[in-house]
Amino acid sequence: MFRGRSLRPLVLLIVLAGAFGLVACRDAGEADYLNVSGKIFVFNYRIAQATYLLTLAKLRPLPDGAMLETTFENPEGGDPLIVRQTIWPMMEKITVESPPIKCVKANREYKVSMHLEDASGKLLQTIERKMISDVDQSVMPDKPLVVGPFYDPNPDKETDENSSAACPA
Repeated sequence: MFRGRSLRPLVLLIVLAGAFGLVACRDAGEADYLNVSGKIFVFNYRIAQATYLLTLAKLRPLPDGAMLETTFENPEGGDPLIVRQTIWPMMEKITVESPPIKCVKANREYKVSMHLEDASGKLLQTIERKMISDVDQSVMPDKPLVVGPFYDPNPDKETDENSSAACPA
């Protein structure tokens, strides 16, 4: 009699652990495929270039041939910047970087929109984010400090007058 009572909590514990294990391993179904795990403006003063940079974590398996189209607000004004890239099934972390940008203002919101599509073009997920820089692009030199693959000093030391004059207010 004593022996039967002591096994009952153990059996209950095993059954509950199994149930929790099944719940944790279930397919996410209609859940998101990707999640933004990091976002930053990169100011590379050596080459006088700024870019948007986002990292995405894969939450569940992606279909073969998935494409990610990212649209970045253009700080200079004008047409948005668009980057399309294939997302391979083996990728766990995805990095999205914009083309070089100019006229980034500190403490201003910039819109970034991502559309994940399958190989046939069917929309799987949309991600909208706002990015804010805590640094103004005025910290950047007008011209690269270095040139070439070995970071040789830039022989053209002259700076452009009013290089930020073309930036919107």
